[in-house]
Amino acid sequence: MCLALAAAPAFAQDAALDPRSSIRINLPPDSPIKLVSADLGQSRAAARGGAVVLDLHMGLSLSNASLRRVRGVTLLVLAQEVTPGGKASVTVPSLDAGPGAVFPVRIDLRLLRPLQLGMTQPVQISLDGVLFEDLSFYGPNRLDSKRAMTAWEMEAQRDRRYFKSVLRQFGPQGLKQAALDSLARQSARPRLDVRVARGRAVSSAAEPAGREARFAFLQFPDSPIEPQEGVATIAGNEARAPRISVVNRSDRPVRYFEIGWIVRDRSGNQFWAASVPGSEPDRPLAPGATARILQQTSLQFSRPAGAPLAIEGMTGFVSQVEFSDGRIWIPDRASLQNASLLSIMAPSPEEQRLTDLYRNKGLEALVEELRKF
Repeated sequence: MCLALAAAPAFAQDAALDPRSSIRINLPPDSPIKLVSADLGQSRAAARGGAVVLDLHMGLSLSNASLRRVRGVTLLVLAQEVTPGGKASVTVPSLDAGPGAVFPVRIDLRLLRPLQLGMTQPVQISLDGVLFEDLSFYGPNRLDSKRAMTAWEMEAQRDRRYFKSVLRQFGPQGLKQAALDSLARQSARPRLDVRVARGRAVSSAAEPAGREARFAFLQFPDSPIEPQEGVATIAGNEARAPRISVVNRSDRPVRYFEIGWIVRDRSGNQFWAASVPGSEPDRPLAPGATARILQQTSLQFSRPAGAPLAIEGMTGFVSQVEFSDGRIWIPDRASLQNASLLSIMAPSPEEQRLTDLYRNKGLEALVEELRKF
């Protein structure tokens, strides 16, 4: 399906986007997702230096045209293929859209395009992938959205099982307490602003020299990947160039894995930092093989108020593994609880959805939602 919202007008210096010309929504003829409506809202375009800045604030209504329940959707939003800042994506996890169901997708993005192109080409919105209830997938997967959405859905299943088990064992009042405990953790969780930069860091004479700091690793009994040692260069609020050795202790080749980072300040406070790729998908790690991961990545940390964080130490753990056959491993909830990670890590999108449902609509609505699965 292709919806072209018409031919492009001349670019205005600072103007609202024309819904007839600015956006093209491309869905394949056999797409399991169909477009119901599109609203550009307050989307605008403005010239800034040598670029056009596109501020998209729009809403789509999509419908599930398949016979299976949809659990996640990823859209590719493209203003210009090769320009930095010219493309982005929007993912909606934790969906439960049955056949024929209509669901909203919000697009709030800022994209860049060379000024000479103006608005002579519409912004292209296309489907990168759809994840179904049985973890089957449809789409070109240009953004590796199959892996990401599968991991989110496995987290959703894990966390729904937890809340359902609490309801089964302790009844509605036990579920209420579990929801309140989760909301309290979410509210109290220490937060950091994290900026991830790829490529070799460039130092200046004004920067601190930095020191080598070793990772402490959390080990999960069932993790297919075991981190053995790791080190990064710490300079003030920045961690650079992590080097981590791992071994594949499973009996299957591993295509991809991620390492979760926790940083500690000088007062002993721990903060969830990021989950960063630790592998290259085109170089699978064979069963029993050891690899040394060298990354030209820099992570800069600051508190939400903007004050930099002085890093004292780092802890790492394997947060996700994808095997070459597409199957995914994530830590179970007991492992996260035993490692005291639930109070540090951001909750899964599904746990946020369920606890928001309790907060906004009450216990009965949460019980009814869990009984759907």
